[in-house]
Amino acid sequence: MAPTQVWSGPDAQIRATGAQGVFQGDVRVLSEAVLTVDGVEPEALRSGHRGAGVSEAFLALRMIDGPGADPTVWVRRRREVSPGHVHAPLVLECATEVPVSGTVRLRMSSDLADLESVKQGRSPGPVRPEPAPDGVRWTNGEATSRVVVPGARLELDDDGATAVWEVTVHPRAPLTLGWDVYAELSHPVVTRPVNPTPEWRRPVVQADDPRLHHLVERSLDDLETLRMTWVESPQDVFLAAGSPWFFTLFGRDSLWAARFLLPLGTDLARGTLRTLAAAQGTRSNPVTQEQPGKILHEVRSKTLHLDDGTTLPPVYYGTVDATPLWVCLLTDAWRWGLPDDDVRALLPAMERCLEWMLRHADSDGDGFLDYQDPTGHGLANQGWKDSGDSIQWRDGRLAEGPIALSEVQAYAYEAAMGAADLLDHFGRPGGDGWRTWAGELAHRFRNHFWTRDAKGPYPGIARDRYGAVVDSVSSNMGHLLGTGLLRPDEERAIARRLVAADMSSGYGLRTLSTTSAGYWPLKYHGGSVWAHDTAIAIHGMARAGLHGEATPLVEGLLEGADHFGYQLPELYGGNPVGDGPGPVPYPASCHPQAWSAASAVVVLTSLLAVQPDRDVDTLVMCPPVPVMPVGSLRVEGVQALGRSWTVERLRDGTVRATPR
Repeated sequence: MAPTQVWSGPDAQIRATGAQGVFQGDVRVLSEAVLTVDGVEPEALRSGHRGAGVSEAFLALRMIDGPGADPTVWVRRRREVSPGHVHAPLVLECATEVPVSGTVRLRMSSDLADLESVKQGRSPGPVRPEPAPDGVRWTNGEATSRVVVPGARLELDDDGATAVWEVTVHPRAPLTLGWDVYAELSHPVVTRPVNPTPEWRRPVVQADDPRLHHLVERSLDDLETLRMTWVESPQDVFLAAGSPWFFTLFGRDSLWAARFLLPLGTDLARGTLRTLAAAQGTRSNPVTQEQPGKILHEVRSKTLHLDDGTTLPPVYYGTVDATPLWVCLLTDAWRWGLPDDDVRALLPAMERCLEWMLRHADSDGDGFLDYQDPTGHGLANQGWKDSGDSIQWRDGRLAEGPIALSEVQAYAYEAAMGAADLLDHFGRPGGDGWRTWAGELAHRFRNHFWTRDAKGPYPGIARDRYGAVVDSVSSNMGHLLGTGLLRPDEERAIARRLVAADMSSGYGLRTLSTTSAGYWPLKYHGGSVWAHDTAIAIHGMARAGLHGEATPLVEGLLEGADHFGYQLPELYGGNPVGDGPGPVPYPASCHPQAWSAASAVVVLTSLLAVQPDRDVDTLVMCPPVPVMPVGSLRVEGVQALGRSWTVERLRDGTVRATPR
């Protein structure tokens, strides 16, 4: 539970290797917790998720077992994670005829490594432990970890500590050994929300296909663990981008996750908008890439140094899309029912976002929002595909900046049109001017972003520094759908391309077509599948009335989720269905990841095919879904326009929406 996370093997052992450990914010406060009984590690039987922040593992204790093939002694390792605290009792049980005895040891160590060092495999080595009441502690002045082991004998050395229990377990009389980890940082930048109740309502989902229910339930459990507040805006809750690597505030990620969750309530959107408005740029600073009105990219506790020479300051603004996406979230939240008073308070921040789009976002004066790192050590790419090789031509050549991304123009168009509606509604000037601006942007886009191949016309991923259309066929075009930037015929053409075999793997939407020279199924932004990217295309198709086209992508996410225990990771391989036993996991993928988990709600609401209409104060039924991939569907608890709704959609597409 943010800002605390635990990573272990399936046997619940935390080993001093890889990314395993107990983390508080961006510091690993415990790097080892290995259990042995009579000097032997237990045998893993089963482990799994038991709810938000709760897991449990069953381990056989063969070393003190009775005779015979049946395992008659086991230990349950339950783990309950709450902010700043991990409660991890060891419950020993036996079904032997006589009591069993043994020596239980828990070996612990801490390296107090920062998250980026862990990610790059550079542990500074174990920190010397200190005795503490009922346990042991590690500290370096910035982070402190304390482990409490009541009833245990403690053995300390330079590299760690071992808790020792001499136990006797009686038949059918469980014996519990307690151990708890308490962690804190001296100067945290993100912390736990004061209110433990999530900002959204958990819906009751009933579908003929049980996968949808499982996906929504697990996703909402995961999202609960990502709730955070920023110390600069402690009353407002947002979702951390993902665990373990991005366990903090990210503008783009937090905005998309809140937007996906709007059908379950607008409180998270309000908190996310307020948090990012509190950090909105006020001056020009090339080092942080701050500009007046700009929305930040990410927040860390200290400067981030990467092996490739990238250096990002603690508060970094190197993103081209978070600012228009902030406006899109505000307008969508208002349409779903965010109260006028909340929206009114955010209008000055919205107007500063618009001013940034007008005054600062177009560095080369060609009429398109673009980006270029002015420092040489910031992010080379500043859209959602921000890896260094993500913007490439079909033949594999990398595009040169300044780069104007196709989807960013769509976000800007949608932001301008939505802002115009808000300006009109609240009696503020400028609405017609922004509609004109948006119309001119759409005209320029149609003339300067489209290209064609043997399959017909399509928008390229970007324009480069020379004004040439970067011609790779990519998932970015899915972000254009439903924004209003395109004509209906253009949207249908894009939708058809997205569900073709070169783009749709059967587990979701590939980031790059298999026809591109740079394609590889496990390339971060060059052929892998990202659940949120697929969900954005589904979301856009639903808004454009292209429900039939969205069906293969909906089915793909459900199929992919089934292979990952319904916890959709950050990304996974773009290998097609039938090529192996399932989608290939990406080794360093975050899970849970906010926008991946929130994608479950997009799948749900796209199948319901309803949208709020403030003008008539009701939910509007969209065109019927031609084929319901989950059969009949009933959802209690859709939140819209200040009311809770029950929405039913039958196999034939018939829909009923009833307010409570």
